[in-house]
Parts: sequence; C-alpha cells; structure tokens
Amino acid sequence: MLDNINQLLLRNDDLLKAKCPLLINLPVDDFFQSYQTLYPQAELTFYNTNYQCHQQISQLTLAKSTKVFSASYKSEVKHDLVIIQFPKSKAELSFTLAMLDTVTTPDCLVLIVGENKSGIKSIVKLTASRLSDCAKVDSARHCVLFAANLMPQQEAFELAKWLKPYSFSINNTEVKVVALPGVFSQKGLDMGTQVLLENLPKKIYGDILDFGCGAGVIACYLGKTIPGIQLHLLDVSALALYSAQETLKLNGLTGTVFPSNSLSDVEGKYDQVISNPPFHQGLKTNYQATETFLSKIKPHLKTKGKVTVVANSFLRYQPIMEQAIGHTKILAKQKGFSLYHCSI
Repeated sequence: MLDNINQLLLRNDDLLKAKCPLLINLPVDDFFQSYQTLYPQAELTFYNTNYQCHQQISQLTLAKSTKVFSASYKSEVKHDLVIIQFPKSKAELSFTLAMLDTVTTPDCLVLIVGENKSGIKSIVKLTASRLSDCAKVDSARHCVLFAANLMPQQEAFELAKWLKPYSFSINNTEVKVVALPGVFSQKGLDMGTQVLLENLPKKIYGDILDFGCGAGVIACYLGKTIPGIQLHLLDVSALALYSAQETLKLNGLTGTVFPSNSLSDVEGKYDQVISNPPFHQGLKTNYQATETFLSKIKPHLKTKGKVTVVANSFLRYQPIMEQAIGHTKILAKQKGFSLYHCSI
C-alpha cells in the first residue's frame, strides 16, 4: 500500500530519473523499492529528521542507498534531484531549502509534494527567495506536486543561526530556550507545559526522563530549580534533540540527549518521568506513541518510580496509567489541561 504522496510521485516517474536523488522526510512504504526498480542505477540518499522514519528506512533492503538522521544535511555528494514532503511547519521548509545549496548540482530539480490541507498551495509565495520557476505539475489523491529550481544563496547555511530564542519565568526562575523551525513551541512556552511546571509534584529527585523533550523546556526548568538531579531527554525529532542540547548549554546544564521512537531506544531506569507528550505526527493526530509510552514505561521505572504527564483534558490517559503503572491522581486541571501523577 502506497501513501497518497508517493502514489502521486509515481504518477510522474519521468521526473524521478536521476543519478543521485536526495529524498527528504518522505512517507516510508514500497515507493522506494519501486523507485529502484524504475531506476536501478540511482544512488538514493534518505535524509530524515524523524527517528521513526529513519528506523523504518534502515530496515528496508535497498541497494545503493545512504540513510541520514540529523538536524541538518551535509554531504560531499552533489544531488541532481531533491524530493521533499511539504512539512507541517512552513518555516521548516525554508530551513530545509537553505541547507541544499552546497549539496546540489547547478541544474538540480526540486520536487515538493504534500497534501492539499498542508498549506502547500502557498508554496510559490513561501519560497520566492529560495526557488525559481516553481510550478504545479500534478495533483491527485488529495495531494499536489510542485517542481522548481534552487536559487543560489548568498549566505552559507549555518545551523545555529536558525535557532529562535525566547525565555520564560515561573516562580522567579528564568529559563532561556532556543528552538529550530518545526520544533514544538518554537515561538514560546505552550500552555500545557506551563500548567505542568506550575503544578509539579513536591518530591523530585534522582534520574529524570523528559519524554518528548522538544526544545528541552521541562528538563531545563527542573535542572535550574532542583539541585542534584540527573537529566535525560528523548525525542523522535532530530530538530528537537539539537534544540534541547543547545537549550541545556544556554542554561549551564548538562544532560543525556538521545533519539527514540516512543520507548524504542530507552534502556535505563528512572526515578521519575515528566512529560508533555506529543500527540501529533505530521498533519495527522496520532496518540499511539504516547499510549505506547504510558503502557510500557513501568519496566523503565526504579523502585517507587513516578510518572507525571500533562495532556489535554479530553485525552483518556488516566485509565491507561491506572492499568499500566499504578494509582493515578490529578494534580491540577487548568485551562483545558489535566496533570496526571502516578507511582508504582
């Protein structure tokens, strides 16, 4: 079964012919095998900022392929075709295009494909400073495909320059934050995290896991207010992980930052897990990663380990926590959010 986006690409297989195509954040399905069947000489490079997709691609049996999971893409290879799935964040598209100048040939074709509801129809205006001759070439399956050429950029790409700074203060503790485009709450503290930080449990100690850390907001606040704790931060996004690492540095803190698809790469045990867990992946609402986390976190808790989670009040996380971890109480219910706390 092919994703609608990949079906649209295969409808235009004449545009896919290339020696060294770069495929950025595309849905993972049988499209890639079909691509290699069509063009067996093509040396495919997959660049993903989502760790789950990177894992899935790494499990595929593909000849002549390179897989990259990182906050930015660098390569000595010059790509003559780039295919990008239009991201949820429009700012992330500009960020992605900016890093391509030194890794593409002068005549490189850029294909950008996305769902109608993604906002892709504004792409011509959105990319006016990055792309030339941007034009719609096809539409089907509620998706649109655009083709364009890259415009030479005057300024070299530097990842750190794309970090957007802000700060917030809770209970007289100021935290400085930096975040890349596409990272949750890039522009400021979100309401759910604010509710969590203003109503934290009284006893927090030991090894703390910030699950779905985003830019590292929760971990950094804890690190600045509670001495002696050890911070561990995970996220599925390479953009978030880089942002979290930089936010830790900015606040004079250290921590272990690592990628994981829900709990796929969690090996340690923690005294407490504190999270504003994600429930979106791309354009679609997706609760599976959080539900998996809640139902399977218990083996990763130390004796008397605790879990504290903030979520929209309509989400049915409390029964999952009750069944999988232990007695769960509500520490706060404010502004449409509930703060759940349980221990084994």
